Amino acid sequence: MRIHVIDHRGREHTLEALEGWRIMEVIRDWGVALKAECGGACACATCHVYVDEAWIERLAPPSREEIDRLDQAFSVARTSRLSCQILMAPAFDGLRLKLAPGSETEPATA
Repeated sequence: MRIHVIDHRGREHTLEALEGWRIMEVIRDWGVALKAECGGACACATCHVYVDEAWIERLAPPSREEIDRLDQAFSVARTSRLSCQILMAPAFDGLRLKLAPGSETEPATA
């Protein structure tokens, strides 16, 4: 299974994904820069993504907790989701996402 992620610089990454993994984990573990500060606990909004219009209705609706966390995110849109709250499944093979503003990792300092 694969997902397609557009990073903060506009580059598209096609990433192999394992069933049951959080989309946030897939993105982070393949080295695409995603802040994801709370590690998937739905305690922040730093893994905010935009789900492609063609995919948004295929996902389960966000929980009340996720909606509350999205209130803390920048530039929330109708297709906004927290990538830690989407579990990879065969039905999501080919899922397309774009990393949202505010989910960038801090640049390394020397």
